[in-house]
Amino acid sequence: MAEQLLERRVRNALDVGCGEGLWRAALRRERPHLDYLGIDPSAYVVERYGARRNIRQGDITSLDALRLRGTFDLIICNDVLHYVAAPELREGMGALAKRLRGVAYLGLFTSADDIEGDMKSYLERPPSFYRRAFSRAGLRSAGMHCWIPAKLAEPRAALELSDA
Repeated sequence: MAEQLLERRVRNALDVGCGEGLWRAALRRERPHLDYLGIDPSAYVVERYGARRNIRQGDITSLDALRLRGTFDLIICNDVLHYVAAPELREGMGALAKRLRGVAYLGLFTSADDIEGDMKSYLERPPSFYRRAFSRAGLRSAGMHCWIPAKLAEPRAALELSDA
């Protein structure tokens, strides 16, 4: 999807809340020269995988403090946002959107989803909460958990966007 919007191959990706960097392997299978940067709050992850997989310590609220250079064709933030408190989510989404020039894959669950699993830190919120947060950050839905900057949404055909 990012390549369709950018009309070229994806060159780089930022993975926020990357864990061990599993998305890196999948992305590099398709794009061997892709520059990957992972961000994760776990000191263990950074110590064990950081140097080999280009993972730095941080979270969605520390993107500005990390002094990331440039923007990214693809930003992944999967299975993270439904654990982030509202003020931090708003701050983090603004920082994330500033760094996005292609597609943000924001995989998460809402109160409208029937989910099972460890719910200890899960913050149950309605879909409208996330739609508002993403919209405030200047993002538009492109469907399938993908969001794009408003400037990329403008030239899209009406049925390309899920909220059109």
